[in-house]
Amino acid sequence: MTVLRHTAGVLAATAVIGTATPATTALAAGDPSPSPSASAVLPSGLYGSSDPKFDGVWRQSLALLAQRAVGVTPAAKAVDWLAGQQCANGSFAAFRAEPTAACDAKAAVDTNSTAAAVQALKTAGGHDSAADKAVTWLKSQQNKDGGWGYTPGSPSDTNSTGVVVGALAAAGASADRSPYDLLAKWSIPCAEDGGGALAYQPDKQGKLAANADATAAGVLGALGKGFVTTAGKAPAEGYACADSGSGSGSGSDKALTREEVARNGAAYLGDAMSATGHLVSTLPGAKPQPDYGNTADAVVAMAAQGWTKPARKPYAWLEAHAVPWAQQSGPAAYAELILAAHAMGADPRDFGGTNLVTALNATGPAPRAAAAKHTEEKKSGSSVWWIVGTGLVAGIGIGFLLSGRRKQQQL
Repeated sequence: MTVLRHTAGVLAATAVIGTATPATTALAAGDPSPSPSASAVLPSGLYGSSDPKFDGVWRQSLALLAQRAVGVTPAAKAVDWLAGQQCANGSFAAFRAEPTAACDAKAAVDTNSTAAAVQALKTAGGHDSAADKAVTWLKSQQNKDGGWGYTPGSPSDTNSTGVVVGALAAAGASADRSPYDLLAKWSIPCAEDGGGALAYQPDKQGKLAANADATAAGVLGALGKGFVTTAGKAPAEGYACADSGSGSGSGSDKALTREEVARNGAAYLGDAMSATGHLVSTLPGAKPQPDYGNTADAVVAMAAQGWTKPARKPYAWLEAHAVPWAQQSGPAAYAELILAAHAMGADPRDFGGTNLVTALNATGPAPRAAAAKHTEEKKSGSSVWWIVGTGLVAGIGIGFLLSGRRKQQQL
């Protein structure tokens, strides 16, 4: 669930159909948040000030989920804006500038935006019918292997499968076919390079390559959990990757269970961060840099598995280093850090001295409680305290946020 997973997915789809735009070119070059065009007017209910073309629904969903996770009631117009992005068949695209118009072939709907919206709408409340319609659409997009691809008809991948499983769990629904066998097949045997990790999907030769983002998504999927989770109970087997299924070299034909997939994936993430406290990401021709989004996702996955103790080091690293990244990246980044704090049982209002909740709220319409406070303070002539965070923009690099949808190995 990296901040711009959806953006990178759109870029990948654009590359396939050969309709690159100046915006996609800028994003591919490493600018993850282009400014809206001079004629563009951002919706008043939307969180974030960057162009929503590639990630509007995604970042809105994460923002609403993070707010509800910490007891904040989102503004009604923020929830309504998200619901209003839905197509008549239940699906969501990354962003629709004219939501009142009917969706056509140009509306590039995808499973990730739809699944994120389901989780947010179910959590925010008031739009159950829209969420249920989206669930029906998601179920119709399940592939024969039990997984989901990014776009309708595309091959299954671990990231999309994980986020859809989370959406079904949030809605209290179940898939027509089990997705867990697929996740087990894409879990790399412990004795091999990248053992315990999950692959994004096999390459053309059927080889599996460890992918940190896919592993975090796969762990949550195997556990049947969504983006918002609390610390689970650590398995009795302990903090280690342990083969028990086919292909493990043990001679057993028994497939890995869901619990084993999650345990091994979490162990891989913990081992990958044990030295530096963070994951890294590399784009072709660039030097490896810290991957803040994937590190936050890994913390959530490890906490969900019950391994909060080994997750403390990467969480502390995020507290020390990730705030400037979130300041520049916007609402989805703040949301990821809030969800990591929530999973760890930590206080996101004191994240290395930063109140992440205030900072997130400042990127969009004031939550209901804050809006009421604003009205009272205007009557009394006092200052509006919560707008301070609106200027939080850091002038430093933000890491390689496009890593979430790359199929190559992350580490």
